[in-house]
Amino acid sequence: MRKAFFSVFFIVLLFFISSFPAKAAAGVNEDKVVFAYMADLHIAVDAPSVAGAEKCVADINSRDDIQFVIIAGDVTEFGTDREIAEARKIFDALEKPYYILAGNHDAKWSESGCNTFLKVFGYEHFAFEAGGIRFIGCNSGPNMRMAPALLPRESMLWLESLVEEADPEQPVIFINHYPMDDSMLNYFQVIDLLKKTNVQLIMCGHGHNDRVMDFEGIPGVMGRSALENGKDGPGYNIVTIDGGKIEFREKIAGGALKQPWYTVRMSRGKAFDDATEYPRPDFSVNDMYPQVKAVWSVQDRSDIGSGAVMSGKYVVYANTSGEVRALNSADGSLIWEYETDGKIFSTPAIASGKVIIGSTDNNVYCFELATGKLLWKYMCDKSVLASPSVYSGKVYIGASDNRFRCLDLRSGRLLWTFDKVEGFVESKPYVDASQVVFGDWANKLYSLDPSSGKLQWTWTNKKGRGYSAAAVWPVKSDDRIYIVTPERVSYCLRSNTGYQIWKKKGGRESIGLSPDKSLVFVKTMQDTVLAFSAADDRGSLKWASNAGFGYEISPTPITSVSTGKGRGIVFVPTDKGNIIALDMATGNVLWRHKVSYALINYIQPVGKNRILVSTMDGMVTLLEY
Repeated sequence: MRKAFFSVFFIVLLFFISSFPAKAAAGVNEDKVVFAYMADLHIAVDAPSVAGAEKCVADINSRDDIQFVIIAGDVTEFGTDREIAEARKIFDALEKPYYILAGNHDAKWSESGCNTFLKVFGYEHFAFEAGGIRFIGCNSGPNMRMAPALLPRESMLWLESLVEEADPEQPVIFINHYPMDDSMLNYFQVIDLLKKTNVQLIMCGHGHNDRVMDFEGIPGVMGRSALENGKDGPGYNIVTIDGGKIEFREKIAGGALKQPWYTVRMSRGKAFDDATEYPRPDFSVNDMYPQVKAVWSVQDRSDIGSGAVMSGKYVVYANTSGEVRALNSADGSLIWEYETDGKIFSTPAIASGKVIIGSTDNNVYCFELATGKLLWKYMCDKSVLASPSVYSGKVYIGASDNRFRCLDLRSGRLLWTFDKVEGFVESKPYVDASQVVFGDWANKLYSLDPSSGKLQWTWTNKKGRGYSAAAVWPVKSDDRIYIVTPERVSYCLRSNTGYQIWKKKGGRESIGLSPDKSLVFVKTMQDTVLAFSAADDRGSLKWASNAGFGYEISPTPITSVSTGKGRGIVFVPTDKGNIIALDMATGNVLWRHKVSYALINYIQPVGKNRILVSTMDGMVTLLEY
């Protein structure tokens, strides 16, 4: 019944999107196209950005020459439901058709798991024609994870289908929030697809300033932010295509139309040189460490925004299409699958023959591990982005509805609710017999009594919400809780009071603990992994390893495994698809391995010399080292 509903839904959605070209092309002279180009509005409720966006809309409506509007991402500041609703209200005042894309601000901090943007605007990518030109726009991703941009796998497959059906002679203009350079992890895959078409121009936002760019020979343009900050006023660009000439002029809302700052003539043939070869990311690093090999690998058709976990013969993971899948741990073959009604960013937990996972359809699910049979589900009031922890027959999990819950593992019955969570929860809580610790996106860290849900203490670094300890998975050694925050600081807190014992520079959101709990590992944002002592209140630095991963913002936790006699291996995940193995005692690099081009999710050590890995671009693999 659910599949039938979604089939009808997507048919209606495709019809809705396909109706756009008729709206956009109506009354358009084939020789001339004029449209408004907006980006980086950063709409936040009761902020100056709202008035600025409204001024831009009023200015666009006052011009008879503008035929449609393209809005290229970072529509909101924090991706909240209120901000998206405010944006829709503002754009509903437009008297022209508009085409809108999400940016990283809309996708990273979305309390709905990016579902609200889809529901409110009706699509995540678009294609239409105007003046004989094909306009194609894709969202940038990655959804819900701090990492460089990544065109989602679902969008890549959609783009591939468009390219296969495209008239090779028809001019194409491509729009994305991010530039098509190394700030997007799979930019070269996108460019290779676009070069199969008659692509003439790539347009982007993200940089907040008008800028002429070049993407492997394809002309490129970055448009200004709609914000007034540092400019003559809120504004946008007016793009005119006339007689094959494309012209960009900045328009101040309610003010001047400036002189053209960029003009380019569309090529009668290809706008780029096919013979020029450009450098590409590759997997050559794997040749240096041939002992690391894939036992098996599976490429999913969607992004995977959470970790895969193994128990016995079963590997369980979920994707951003809302599907939970169980694979055979011996060869990666599919055993069972279940389709939820929302994107999934929750790393599943396996306990007592059961799989527990959250979905952005507002439910916590429990399946029988062996068969995939649904045992129970518990509905929350908003999306469940967080990952569950299971302890002593109880499931502990947060949601986006300002609540943290404890459920009975066997029945799904609600045992208690803590209803004073100020922001949405996306992380996995630390749980033991004495406390439950987790953070939210309102810059609070909470410690609750695991039996009653009573608040024990809260902690904050007194910074803005963007510095929240919300993506980190807290760890504990003796009576100390360890976290890292986006302000690039590591913290040690007294576990029973939340008292701050020490803070040290370094880190962002990625942290881990040695198997014997004597070392705390922190990944910094530039090349280095730190190992602090967890044996005392000083947090002395045991080693600092230059792991050579470059600039790094992945929030994925660090995991480790003991190899006996005080030795061990530390597995460092990166946002560019690499895993770096360090000697636990010294920090020396043991090996490196590239799995994919995208962010590495949770790494689970499984058995002797094996790790289970999933990646944001849809790869699940069992590695042997």
